[in-house]
Amino acid sequence: MSRYRKQLTFLLPLALLATPALAADTLDTGDTAWMLVSSALVLVMLPGLALFYAGMVRSKNVLSTSMHTFACMAIIGVQWVAFGYSLAFGGPGPLIGGLDKIFLAGITPESLSGTIPTYVFVMFQGMFAIITPALISGAVAERMKFSTYCVFIFLWSTLVYDPLCHWVWGEGGWLAADGALDFAGGTVVHLSSGISALIIAFFLGKRIGYPQERMTPHNLPMTLLGAGLLWFGWFGFNAGSALSSGGSAALAFTTTQTAAAAGALSWILIEWIHAGKPSALGAASGIVAGLVVITPAAGFVTPGWAMLMGLSAGLVCYAGVMMKHRFGYDDSLDAFGVHGLGGAWGAIATGIFASVGATGLIGGNFHQLWVQFVSVVAVGGYAVIVTLLLLLILKKTMGLRVETDDERMGLDQTSHSETGYNY
Repeated sequence: MSRYRKQLTFLLPLALLATPALAADTLDTGDTAWMLVSSALVLVMLPGLALFYAGMVRSKNVLSTSMHTFACMAIIGVQWVAFGYSLAFGGPGPLIGGLDKIFLAGITPESLSGTIPTYVFVMFQGMFAIITPALISGAVAERMKFSTYCVFIFLWSTLVYDPLCHWVWGEGGWLAADGALDFAGGTVVHLSSGISALIIAFFLGKRIGYPQERMTPHNLPMTLLGAGLLWFGWFGFNAGSALSSGGSAALAFTTTQTAAAAGALSWILIEWIHAGKPSALGAASGIVAGLVVITPAAGFVTPGWAMLMGLSAGLVCYAGVMMKHRFGYDDSLDAFGVHGLGGAWGAIATGIFASVGATGLIGGNFHQLWVQFVSVVAVGGYAVIVTLLLLLILKKTMGLRVETDDERMGLDQTSHSETGYNY
């Protein structure tokens, strides 16, 4: 009996040491439930974005603008499962994942990523892959050929989004190894799409009549509803990026709410001072600006710093939107001003204000700020170069812009043989 007692005494410490490792590989139903909900919340952002963008265009283009978002849901929804996930999260490497996960090969219902089924992780990340190219469509509204747009988002997702996703979040990605902080996609999602939107806006040229003709939004209540759905879905976007239902998700949820409110307040006040009256469109834009800027920092900053980041978002993104009037480019729905500049500033601000799970400049860590700056330059530069190459090829082969008569008539009729309103 004493011999067995001695064996148990020897094995007990080993069992205790093994417990944390076993726990890390054990399914947690609470985490799984939260991540299923978060994935659905991010998907809700897609019709929210469609409403947000469609309300800002003229009535003759409301369906074509909505189709830009829904096309992403179809095309990238297939691409992600076929090979996009494998490129982003497949085998280790500094620049790109492998091809070992094509069609989710090797993944079963029992496969785990941390404490959640790998299938849930795949779907959550897939929603990010879908919404990122959809953001670009804000710069091309009312004048890009739908066929070319569909090919562009497929190629852009494969050659830009998937590699950038691996750099920051994939196993062995070089920016991840360098210590870059991006909690939920400030660089991967917003900077990459926003800077690409600017490039494509220059390539397409201005809409007929812009800026002499006033391109008045046809349905701002639709845009406000879209902003509300984006705000709602963003809780899954940011808090879900904790990949668990614990304290990190709670912090991200809180900072997301705080920054969105502060961004809306900031934009309203700035517009009130600058233009004389606050606008509903400004309030909606401020909400999105605050959400964009907090995205890379959501789980790394306290609510107080999140409020400051939200307030700064209104100023930075309002100035970004005003840039198109100064420099004369036609970013139809302000994709660059809000997402490009907002994503870049959010990444830099993360390097300044990070204090939870990481230390930024306010904690004396200047190196983190430098790493964030490098990530902004690298992600932005790569997105610009590849986007330019894609546009050059597509312009020569398919053409980028619809015919003049089609643009004047409206893309709902000429591209889809439909109309948004039948009075």
